[in-house]
Amino acid sequence: MNFSTSYKFVATLASLALTGNYLSAQSSNILGQNFANNVNVVTTAVPFLLISPNANAGGMGDCGVATTPDANSIAWNPAKLGFIQDDMGFSISYTPWLRQLVPDINLGYLSFYKKLKSNQVLGVAMRYFSLGNIEFTDNSGNSIGSFTPSEYSIDAAYSLKLNDHWSVGMAARYIYSNLTGAVSVGGEYTKAGQSEGVDISTYYKSKDLQWGGKKTIVSGGICISNIGGKISYTNSGNADFLPTNLRLGPAITMNLDDYNKITWALDINKLLVPTPPVYTLDAAGSPIIGPNGQFKLAAGDNPNVSVPQGMIQSFYDAPGGALEEFHEINYATGFEYWYDNKFAARTGFYYENPTKGGRQYITMGAGFKLTTLNVDLSYLIPITQQNPLQNTLRITIGFNFDKSKKKDGDAPAPADAN
Repeated sequence: MNFSTSYKFVATLASLALTGNYLSAQSSNILGQNFANNVNVVTTAVPFLLISPNANAGGMGDCGVATTPDANSIAWNPAKLGFIQDDMGFSISYTPWLRQLVPDINLGYLSFYKKLKSNQVLGVAMRYFSLGNIEFTDNSGNSIGSFTPSEYSIDAAYSLKLNDHWSVGMAARYIYSNLTGAVSVGGEYTKAGQSEGVDISTYYKSKDLQWGGKKTIVSGGICISNIGGKISYTNSGNADFLPTNLRLGPAITMNLDDYNKITWALDINKLLVPTPPVYTLDAAGSPIIGPNGQFKLAAGDNPNVSVPQGMIQSFYDAPGGALEEFHEINYATGFEYWYDNKFAARTGFYYENPTKGGRQYITMGAGFKLTTLNVDLSYLIPITQQNPLQNTLRITIGFNFDKSKKKDGDAPAPADAN
């Protein structure tokens, strides 16, 4: 494919990496205004930052903000690290992605944590996303080289346990995205996008409760991730928002007896970036430019705003009003069962409104723990047929060392749920 076609193809893959379907790619779109199926997907740069990287969370429908702390907590809620029981650990995850479209798209995730003190934990992580090999051709179809688009992020996280029930956390993130290899598109040279972002979060864990005569722990978490500067792939000044995301939800773990335990979790997600507005069109279907030199709006708000304004505006700027704002909330829920803290079975469900991307899938997973070793697998089953997320398999291998003594009243430490 030629340079221009290659750039569009890679950009489409990057978008589909998050939405997981063809609605936004197939609908007619003028400056964010979608006409087919009333689709109005909120898109951002580097959507790979929102892909669930690890198999234990993937088996629970992509839940992770309030589940059991482990090395992968950096990706879901850094504050959870403060409640981790082991002194040190690391995890490696691998996910073949969108295999229904391209055979060589992959996501890798590596994370590590170390306790500094009994109430302080430091973590680091790296996420690498490869979009496969792209063959470049000139307008005559002659091969002029190939390129493998890729993106990665490097995180440093810190968590402070305030008391027996609360912790806070923060992660700093460097983001690098090279989609074109500096080729010229439409006479304009492209470049790798770079940015920095931060996550801020908190985590709560209750004391031991008695529900129905069973020992129960209730936890909850809130995390705002990827707060940072916009990212650009050209020198024109056009830049895209990072996928700033609000994630919150509870988890409930009940010990049925000495050998059996079950956890239910719920994550609620909303992107904190502007919604594409509806523009006023002329008789030929082209946007009308107003006296201020900008396109006239028929509904919604101007999306070309600062990052702080975009975060605030994201709660009220949908052109469809309150109902469309409600449609921008995604839900993930999952169950996990442990037998003797050694064998786990998981299932979950993820829902995104069809007008906002339409990801709807069931997940299944399993795991086992042998002393310091954890191995987890998950499998994604889309609700719709011919979905590019079909046959998504994740694997995670983790190690935890020097387990600290538990305090009286702490719940047993199972292999981690996310």
